[in-house]
Amino acid sequence: MAREMLGIDIGGSGIKGAPVDLSDGAFTRERFRIDTPRPAKPKPVAKVIARIVDHFGWDGPVGITYPGVVIDGVAMSAANVSKHWLGLDAASLFADVTGREITVLNDADAAGVAEMRLGAGRGRRGTVVVLTLGTGIGSALFTDGVLVPNTEFGHIQIDGKDAELRASAKARTEEGLGWSRWARRLSVYLAHLEALLSPSLIIVGGGVSRKSDRFLPLIEGVRAEIVPARLVNNAGIVGAAMAAAAAHPAETAEPAPPRAVRAAGRNGDRRPGKVEAAR
Repeated sequence: MAREMLGIDIGGSGIKGAPVDLSDGAFTRERFRIDTPRPAKPKPVAKVIARIVDHFGWDGPVGITYPGVVIDGVAMSAANVSKHWLGLDAASLFADVTGREITVLNDADAAGVAEMRLGAGRGRRGTVVVLTLGTGIGSALFTDGVLVPNTEFGHIQIDGKDAELRASAKARTEEGLGWSRWARRLSVYLAHLEALLSPSLIIVGGGVSRKSDRFLPLIEGVRAEIVPARLVNNAGIVGAAMAAAAAHPAETAEPAPPRAVRAAGRNGDRRPGKVEAAR
């Protein structure tokens, strides 16, 4: 039987979740998505989380991503959601509305964990950066496979503006940029990031990574290897499920082997040293 955990990813346009097979990251049931409330205040978002949990009839721990800095379950930034999140104990809020044990982590960190364990970063050492290009630019930084949480490199200032305001997938769509023009902006951002971190590998994720052949070959001025994410836009869900599993290992432990019992002797006594598998 697959070891499962429910992961939920809070995105700028949609909140989506699915039970995840922890062995390979595959969804064991079809993904369920609900539009992100407008505005994305805590209580409306929490109600959507509860609907997703109820949709799957899930009664175990749940992993949830948040699009910002998270420390001990508390939201410490709110760049692309309502400012009402600032300083809020998101883990407790979600636990209250779902009645489940909740693990909350940064959305890009979740995607990065999934990519490093099951995707394009599997087995890679050195410094690896995972980027999620969507409403903003999420980032996850790894050194020899160890996560440095809450990096938020999408907010690096380039020409006096947050990088994500010029180089996110949302910026490309809203400004009607062609692939070539957007790739030039992305190149400037990646070169800046490389100058700061000297990564050996950059993994580009988010929904736009499905069309990586349109823009990755156009990236210039970057020495690091650049590859598309393998888990694409599902990485956040998978990483959230992995985080919940790590926080609650007893919930995902392999079933114990059949218990052995001592064989009975002729007179019904138990003789040490002889065992048989219990049926």
